[in-house]
Amino acid sequence: MGAVAVALMAALLSPPGARAACTVAKTPDLPIVMSGMRPLITAKINDVDAQFILDSGAFFSMISSATAAQFKLRLEPGPRGLTVRGVGGTSEISLTRVKVFTIAGVQIHDVEFLVGGSEAGGGSAGMLGQNFLERWDVEYDFAKGVMRLLHAEDCKRRNLAYWVTPGQSVSMMDIDSITPAAPHTIGTAFINGAKIRVMFDTGADTSIISLKAAARAGVTPQTPGVLDGGYSSGIGRRRVKTYIANFSSFKIGDAEEIKNTRLRIGEMDFLDADMLVGADFFLSHHVYVANSQRRLYFTYNGGPVFNLERAVDAAVRADVADAPRSSDEPADAAAYARRGAASTGRRDYAHALADLTRACELSPNEAEYFYQRGVAYWENSQSVPAMADFNRAIELQPDYLSARMSRSELLMGNKDEPGAVADLDAADRIAPKQADIRYTLAQLYRRTDRLGPALVQYDLWITNHPDDSKMAQALSARCWLRALQGQELDQALSDCNAAYRRVDKSTRAVAGILDGRGLVRLRMGDYDKAVLDYDDSLKINPDSAWAFYGRGIAKIRLKKNTQGEADLAQASTMSSTVADDFKRRGISP
Repeated sequence: MGAVAVALMAALLSPPGARAACTVAKTPDLPIVMSGMRPLITAKINDVDAQFILDSGAFFSMISSATAAQFKLRLEPGPRGLTVRGVGGTSEISLTRVKVFTIAGVQIHDVEFLVGGSEAGGGSAGMLGQNFLERWDVEYDFAKGVMRLLHAEDCKRRNLAYWVTPGQSVSMMDIDSITPAAPHTIGTAFINGAKIRVMFDTGADTSIISLKAAARAGVTPQTPGVLDGGYSSGIGRRRVKTYIANFSSFKIGDAEEIKNTRLRIGEMDFLDADMLVGADFFLSHHVYVANSQRRLYFTYNGGPVFNLERAVDAAVRADVADAPRSSDEPADAAAYARRGAASTGRRDYAHALADLTRACELSPNEAEYFYQRGVAYWENSQSVPAMADFNRAIELQPDYLSARMSRSELLMGNKDEPGAVADLDAADRIAPKQADIRYTLAQLYRRTDRLGPALVQYDLWITNHPDDSKMAQALSARCWLRALQGQELDQALSDCNAAYRRVDKSTRAVAGILDGRGLVRLRMGDYDKAVLDYDDSLKINPDSAWAFYGRGIAKIRLKKNTQGEADLAQASTMSSTVADDFKRRGISP
């Protein structure tokens, strides 16, 4: 896709005037909208709107097989032996060509994309990678919702951080040369004084360090104070265990050191780097990647750089809100909205709501701005104005899929189940059958106990996302749905077995799969194997009332009444509803 960048530069760059010692030509601002921590850029695939994650960590632009099917793109074999590697492991790939790819109003023909792996997420069609970025200098100003491509000539010794004001500190660092074999933006940093190689990856929601690099800095998962960080996923099928750890120092560039910070560490191998510097860093900095100089410049925007708290306390919110802002006000509603979305990503809700309110005032018929403000209200625990904004967005645009999904969740929280289901049914009608959002639809239908519609959504998602990292969870969920309904038990057993083969056996997720398989075998009358599954589940999760109750029923049916009654009694002490839950599904001792 180097042709995209070439065409963009030819069509958009300002023509240079008289030749100076150093000239920099640049595109107009390319709009970036933050969806949470994902930077989205709008494009068209054969004249159909699509959003892509701007992913400087991807060596080549990529879409999933489901997206290729959704846009009716023909697949071709990929280059022989080529696989792509991400946080979730490696993935086999195919190739497709988009007849007309449009970005920033410029049409480019026969643009190649790799096809494979997990969904990029964030409602995006895929990722725009380094083959779109590597030929030029790239400026990332995510806090304002823009990026720029630049072409610098004869600027070898010039400081290219042109936006710096008097007295403002700018940090610089050397980066590796970009080559076809090594296309990423990589430099050197120091963690607790230990030297590490860092890759600047806008596609990573949060920055993350490999366990090996963290160990060189004296931090392991066993270090006191290290917390469970859940799982991360990327291109491949595998989900990766992560932790949250405290570090006394993170030094990057020649003028920035962050003291006493928390960072995510994980079981991953980045090949050429020890750490991904992700979107959290880009939101808190203005970054210029000067490939022409093999140098990177950045200035600090203020507020926390690596904020890993799920709930931001008042002190942190005040730190963000007090961060300096540019005196340049946005030029229009779209610019206000982009800056507001960036502030939402940083959990700076005061500034986000102010900017998004201004966007709504300037463009009162633009559904997207009301939706974005609703998200900011919702994340800031203001459900009443959030609902009003979601209602307005849907009034303006009834087929607004994201607004329908968000409003359904908010209605569930308000105990309005019929209203929530109505939105889910509308979303089901709107969404392409291959869309990744089918996975979320399945989860939400299940929350409302609509097992049949949930099963339909899982069927659609599983069929269209064979290589996705969420496959084990989806198979397990489909197994459970069939088991709860007492239907298609052979297929349910197959799903649970497939989920078990895929799942990381060191995780508690195994217990959920074993519970589901135990229920299937209980339904099928295979009581001995049901007991074995529940036994194995309780070794992993001894607090599962469901497993105790299911095992108790299986033992009673095996005529082991004393043991079975003991399990039922134990389950009832753990949950007052477990007996009714089984009875509601037609299962009694």
